[in-house]
Amino acid sequence: MKRLWSSLAALLLLTTATACGDDSDDTNTLKIGAILSLTGNYAPLGSEDKKAVELAVQQINAAGGLLGRQIELLVRDDKSQPEQSVLSFNELTGSDVAAVIGSPFSNSALATIPQVDREKIPYVSLTPADEQVNPVHPYVYVVPATSATYADRILQYYQAQGYTKIAVAHDSRSSYANAGAAGTRSKASRYGITLVADEEFQTTTTEFSAILNHVKASGAQALTVWSTGAPAVAFAKQYATAGLGVPLMFTGSQASTLWLKPTGAAAEGVFVASSIAVVGDQLPAGQQRTAVEELSTPFTAQYGYPPPQFAADGYTGVKLLAAAVTAANSTDADKIRAAFEGLTLTTPNGTYHYSATDHAGLTADYISINVVKGGTFVATDWAKSKLAK
Repeated sequence: MKRLWSSLAALLLLTTATACGDDSDDTNTLKIGAILSLTGNYAPLGSEDKKAVELAVQQINAAGGLLGRQIELLVRDDKSQPEQSVLSFNELTGSDVAAVIGSPFSNSALATIPQVDREKIPYVSLTPADEQVNPVHPYVYVVPATSATYADRILQYYQAQGYTKIAVAHDSRSSYANAGAAGTRSKASRYGITLVADEEFQTTTTEFSAILNHVKASGAQALTVWSTGAPAVAFAKQYATAGLGVPLMFTGSQASTLWLKPTGAAAEGVFVASSIAVVGDQLPAGQQRTAVEELSTPFTAQYGYPPPQFAADGYTGVKLLAAAVTAANSTDADKIRAAFEGLTLTTPNGTYHYSATDHAGLTADYISINVVKGGTFVATDWAKSKLAK
């Protein structure tokens, strides 16, 4: 009899420990994974993503959660290393997550996608590398406008300014930058534009005088730089003293105070293409501005500065995933994938229209061409006339 009571007591103790342990009760929570660059070269991106992802989750949970369950967010650091992103994905899939929000570092995302294809788990990517959606991977959905889409918008702007000769410089170690430069090359002729200088550098490059001299000698009327992280700060400062005499254009990776502040006065007059969310306060009243303010108002109140491009991507990623789960009315991966492929949603980044053949979902209409004035991003008159309402 003593053995019987001892066995029953042990069983009761085990059941209680399981229910009250570190892992949440799966019937009460819905697990979502997030792989973010929180250390290493791309920590400035991932840290802003994390703030906005957490904000979106808090808002959804406060409103009742998803499918009547609170979201449990499992965050992993890819350390700005592709192999670590793969390890993090494998760990998250072992934790029974319904979906994964992917790394803002393009090389990490691309290294992880083969695992996504095998595991068949919805993966919402925070990096714009075109290879993620061309060709289509069934469970991969991209949040930022792709590099090629950015290239298209910048070329539209150049054409409107009457430019016919441009230069490009890009980080050859970045999939995002490589795709942007390739997109510029392939699309330029459609706008009557010739690429007269095509320069490469690396993520570790700190001296850009040779590139600036080549561009100056090329006769280019504008220069687009595709880069992420520290090189863009050094490039802008050296451009400011080089006397190039042509406009300098950066992309969404520089649409942040994390680039503005260290660049300082050298940022004045520089052009930066960005998500519509970055200049949301300059939009007319309407659905799009409201979507931006749902992010910008609480984010600014909490952190003391407006949300940068990366924050807009992280917040939008959660909103898109939540909408797909709600439409699917299920955490089944195939049902979420099917819901994504019929999803239309207005977010801080613009209105997405995903389909079975389009896992990017966002057009160039939602990219703004801005110029730095007084240390802030100001939409150009051209952008204001073009931006979707």
